[in-house]
Amino acid sequence: MAESKPTSTGTASQMMTSDEMRGLAKRLRARAQSVLLRHQPEQHRDLTTAASLIEQLADLAAEVLSSAAVIDRLACLLRIAGGA
Repeated sequence: MAESKPTSTGTASQMMTSDEMRGLAKRLRARAQSVLLRHQPEQHRDLTTAASLIEQLADLAAEVLSSAAVIDRLACLLRIAGGA
């Protein structure tokens, strides 16, 4: 009898870092500007929009991680001070 193996590795291991997302956005924007898409305005617009959305997501992800670090430090200080 064959064993079934999960097909997904989970979302945590598939998440890109902010820098990786920005690199992807840069590549998409370069592709949108390429000679091949110069006469295909819909694809140009789609790739440019996708690049902008990925950059926004990268900014949000970085901000969330930064806020989480601040909250963790605050919680640690409160525990040390006996407040939580």
